[in-house]
Amino acid sequence: MQIETSTILITGGSSGLGAACVESLARRGAGVVNVDLQPPCDELDADIADRVAFVPADVTSESEIRAAIATGEERFGPLRGAVACAGVLFAEKLVGRDGPASLEEFRRVIDINLTGTFNIVRLAAEAIARNEADADDERGVIVMTSSVAAFDGQIGQASYSASKGGIASMALPLARELGRSGIRVVSIAPGAFETPMMHSAPDRVRQSLIDQTPFPHRLGQAHEFASLVAHVFENRMLNGSVLRLDGAIRMGPR
Repeated sequence: MQIETSTILITGGSSGLGAACVESLARRGAGVVNVDLQPPCDELDADIADRVAFVPADVTSESEIRAAIATGEERFGPLRGAVACAGVLFAEKLVGRDGPASLEEFRRVIDINLTGTFNIVRLAAEAIARNEADADDERGVIVMTSSVAAFDGQIGQASYSASKGGIASMALPLARELGRSGIRVVSIAPGAFETPMMHSAPDRVRQSLIDQTPFPHRLGQAHEFASLVAHVFENRMLNGSVLRLDGAIRMGPR
């Protein structure tokens, strides 16, 4: 897919991995719709500000996401891509000192991370499928954000791992279904990245994750995630895959 001049929807685009994608794709000439509950943490540079539209919306709401897509298409043209980055991090032992884990919290994490991603994918796919196909019969690309926790979930990560495992599992069936419409679907599973979500973790947790990363021996940087997203858009043979972006980390139980 040609990034330049394409309209791309990015959820969770006000901070972290999503914000890096907003800046990266806007700099490559895309018209970007940043969908988030909160406004951007940092002001965009003047040279790309006119290529980004912020639309406050809840990823679990059909009406709000439809409105965000409509806003992007009215301003920049037909939707051709979507990057689902919105999500929450949560940890709680199944059975703790105060009793069993909260069913309400489990449902919240699944609702935002997994159901929210599915909502984005289904509505974006509907819009993208209306496009005229290009010379290679492609109409657009959808990128979902999973996590290494989908495969190496640690103690206390049952809800988070379940949500991210669901996202990883959706990549192939969605790619198989949407292939007939010329839409590719890829899931990226990042490891430990330097994001506001990670900033809230205790120092011992951050250091433990760094210690478990063979190379580079550090937390990932958001621009590295955005770089892979751009590559997914441009490389037409990437489809139906879950791409680990993790410095070879394999998380231990704790």
